[in-house]
Amino acid sequence: MSAQRQLIYWLSGLAVILFSLWLLSGVLAPFLIGMAVAYFLDPLCDRLESLGLSRTLATSVVTGGFLLAVALVFAVLVPMIAGELTSLARQVPGWIDLLRQQVVALAETLRTEVDPAVLERVRSYVEGLPGKLSGWAAGLVRNVLSGGVALFNVLSLLLITPIVAFYLLRDWDVLTEAADSMLPPAYADVIRLQVQKVDETLSGFVRGVGTVCLILGTFYASALTIAGLDFGLVIGLMAGLVSFVPFVGATLGFIASVGMALLQFDGYIMVLVVAGIFFTGQFLEGNFLQPILVGDRVNLHPVWIIFALLAGGALLGFVGVLLAVPGAAVIGVAVRFFVNRYRATVLGIGDDPGDPDTAARLRAEAAGAKPGGAKPGGAQSRADKSGAKDTP
Repeated sequence: MSAQRQLIYWLSGLAVILFSLWLLSGVLAPFLIGMAVAYFLDPLCDRLESLGLSRTLATSVVTGGFLLAVALVFAVLVPMIAGELTSLARQVPGWIDLLRQQVVALAETLRTEVDPAVLERVRSYVEGLPGKLSGWAAGLVRNVLSGGVALFNVLSLLLITPIVAFYLLRDWDVLTEAADSMLPPAYADVIRLQVQKVDETLSGFVRGVGTVCLILGTFYASALTIAGLDFGLVIGLMAGLVSFVPFVGATLGFIASVGMALLQFDGYIMVLVVAGIFFTGQFLEGNFLQPILVGDRVNLHPVWIIFALLAGGALLGFVGVLLAVPGAAVIGVAVRFFVNRYRATVLGIGDDPGDPDTAARLRAEAAGAKPGGAKPGGAQSRADKSGAKDTP
């Protein structure tokens, strides 16, 4: 098959996959979440299997323990979060009235310096703000009940996701071996190496960054609750869970918690305490959590992650958000691979017969081999390939 026909073949396959994702996006969420759970738990299942347990028994133990842990977390957190959200809904009208009073007082102060027509428009807008917020909240509830978080979808997540996770986890090795056997022999070694790099990126993000987010969420929620901040549990959990994008979660949590502290406390001591909690969290993340749990395995720039999440959400909704990080990892590895391939061509290194060593080194790096090592191919062991690193 010529190179042009191969390109047409692969582009057609990619188009079919993308169209299928768009067409079936309404029912894919439980399966994608189940696949993510299986991917997350596979190393633990492999560890139990190495201790002598059968794959089915190891899968049952790991899946059962995971579901039990999730159930315990929900049983503890959901009532607390629901209580805080209910209290928040009761206090919002009071805050709106306070804001309206402040704006009216400011308007009275500036009456002699600002056009009265402008002040009247500001006052009418503030007085109509409660109705606008009520309408927005009602519309949000309607969208939730009629959209992707409807009761049927919630039940499907609770019932189908554990089943999908169990069977994928049990047959994970079989499925990966079947996919490996389908690779074209001429490109199998190169494809395996790129898939390994994607796996390193995803495992570093899902397992490493996910663990960091859980630790930070627990720290922020516990510290803010102990400090006596209203809605500290909700603010801390949200700040921790959004921390997979560096500084974004801490920044949003800092603004929300400090603003709440200014409304709640009279003096500035507790405001400084709340601010210190987030500075402490950032110190722990930068000096201990990230170096120990993540290291340099995640080759995803924060801006690229944000773009992938927004683009995935805009194209496929919730399913697009689930696919955003894996898609970003695949695209990132593919771009680095093709850049290395470009550097190994005449266009990249120039047609300079006087420097054959540089040309050979760049071609070896583009193919995924270690500089000066064995050429990529059947003679090179898979263990040797696992040590290859990305070219900067």
